[in-house]
Amino acid sequence: MALIVQKYGGSSVGTIDRIRNVARRLIETRNAGNRVVAVVSAMSGITDKLIGMAHEVMDNPPERELDMLMATGEQQSIALLCMAITEMGYKARSFTGRQAGIFTYGSHTRGRIRSIDASAVTKALEDGCICVCAGFQGVNNEGSIQTLGRGGSDLSAIALASAVKADLCQIYTDVDGVYTCDPRVVKDARKIPVISYDEMLEMASSGSKVMQARSVEFAKKFGVVFEVRNSMNNNPGTIVQEETSAMESLVIRGVSIERNQARVTVSDITAPVAYTAIILSALAEAEINVDMIVANTAHDGRARQSFTMNMNDLGAAQAALKKLLPQFGEGAKLETEAGLAKLSVVGVGMRSNPGVAATLFRSLADAGIATGMIATSEIRITTTVEAADIEQAARVVHEAFNLDKAQA
Repeated sequence: MALIVQKYGGSSVGTIDRIRNVARRLIETRNAGNRVVAVVSAMSGITDKLIGMAHEVMDNPPERELDMLMATGEQQSIALLCMAITEMGYKARSFTGRQAGIFTYGSHTRGRIRSIDASAVTKALEDGCICVCAGFQGVNNEGSIQTLGRGGSDLSAIALASAVKADLCQIYTDVDGVYTCDPRVVKDARKIPVISYDEMLEMASSGSKVMQARSVEFAKKFGVVFEVRNSMNNNPGTIVQEETSAMESLVIRGVSIERNQARVTVSDITAPVAYTAIILSALAEAEINVDMIVANTAHDGRARQSFTMNMNDLGAAQAALKKLLPQFGEGAKLETEAGLAKLSVVGVGMRSNPGVAATLFRSLADAGIATGMIATSEIRITTTVEAADIEQAARVVHEAFNLDKAQA
């Protein structure tokens, strides 16, 4: 008898009919001789609706109260799903994050999992129940609900799979798996049958919305092999696992895009030497994540530092950095640029195959697409382009690396 954890996203439980469909899937899995734990998101659109209601009440609602409010979306889903399973004649038990033993730390709305005590879930499984757990939430040392950030149900599922020592973790969503690029942007994008943790992490971090990046980090750390598949059909999905030698035969695994980006530059810096530490410390204190970072010093000794971030953080970044300008010497300026997007190519084969960067930038240049900042890792190259060019850029690069062809 296997123990299987299945996660269902908001679109999978978006209507009562879809909730019944998930109930049938869970029952089928149980009737195949397995013990089953489901991790469920809020019904699609509910979380955004709750946040909108909060902002109707006040402009800047306290994050603790936002967590209290947003957690109700998942609690609605787990109760309805358990009712559907019960109506079909099977035992089911729902668990909030706290009841599932998920303990968190850190800031509200961006909580991190500290530990999991899955004893209550294990006991319910022994009693013959299908367990249905609320994703996206846990409880901190003070007993307050904390949510885990956008896509946090993925993290809940991976963490619970590790805690209960599941034989299999399946992430059900509204797509058939992980694709070489977003099929809505590149119509010839192909499903990837197997991908490494590192490749999946780079794609998630650079714009792919299939999985939350932190959940992939957790899976890699604890060796949780998982499958991304569609809740609306029975097609095989994409297996995410440790890297194998065969994966290097494919130079590039996929192309990711991320819209809604902005660039911030602090220029004409003459002092102090530690300006990078000062800038990044101020942004960290404001809880702003930066991505691409470029720093240089001109021949006249004036330094310049640029970095990218999500557009939603631009206002907070400006507020945090403007007050620092006097520290950087007379004439230091703060410049911003909106309307950007990021394009990334990812693949473990990049380590042993030269010429990836040349192919990437030549294909963009031939298409007349200007590039901006560039950042690299061992298995990823990222560049910024104008937001208006991002879809054409994705199609051009996808074709340049023959990702529209069948993969071995």
